[in-house]
Amino acid sequence: MLHNKIILLTGGSAGIGRACAQAYAANGATVCIADKQSAAEALPGHGHLFIRCDVSNEAEVKTAIAQVIATHGRLDAIHNNAGITHPSRPLHETTDDEWDLLFKVNLKSILYTVRHGIQHLIETKGCLLNTSSMVGDIGQDNHAAYVATKGGVNALTKAMALDYAPLGVRVNAISPAAIKTEALEAWSKAQPGHEKIQQYLDHLHPLGKMPEGDVIADTAVFLLSNAARFITGCIMPVSGGAELGYRTIL
Repeated sequence: MLHNKIILLTGGSAGIGRACAQAYAANGATVCIADKQSAAEALPGHGHLFIRCDVSNEAEVKTAIAQVIATHGRLDAIHNNAGITHPSRPLHETTDDEWDLLFKVNLKSILYTVRHGIQHLIETKGCLLNTSSMVGDIGQDNHAAYVATKGGVNALTKAMALDYAPLGVRVNAISPAAIKTEALEAWSKAQPGHEKIQQYLDHLHPLGKMPEGDVIADTAVFLLSNAARFITGCIMPVSGGAELGYRTIL
């Protein structure tokens, strides 16, 4: 579905990003991962890049995109996936530094990738994909700053979709609930009563137990492919129905 596409993926070394990188490569894309840490294993296929990059630093993002263009000559998609979740606390307990870092990584990094990548996407009639979260719509206790960033991602996705549609560039977001990743395991261990977290997370999804990143990756492949050619401004839930209705809590 992504044959010969050149995709820049931020935060592609672990978790959802890693699953997306594997899926993109398996579907014929060349994946350029921009991340602070290197990927654990090789991707299928050839020509993939790993670029060490702090997405909260504009100069590093600019350099990463320039490296993609210098190596491959074009850019077909940008997947803004890099993100952090901590701290786990309400707003009044959040420090200025914690707030600023969350917004730099989760939201301002999108400004940087678009600022330095949009012209390349216009040239290829490419697309943008942002990794959001269900909490950006419904909220989450003790994660005020994180929730604010994901609400911002949702609003920004819709605004960019309108701005770039006349230029032939689609912009969408993908919105998971709980996904089994190393980051979520670290989060769950930091919560009060963490021994019950796994039971809660499994019960969260009406379609079944908490999934792994492949369910997000499959949807991401679709949204970046020509099969989604008439979809833009969509915040696509991949949540197993977690946001639906009242349910009995175990």
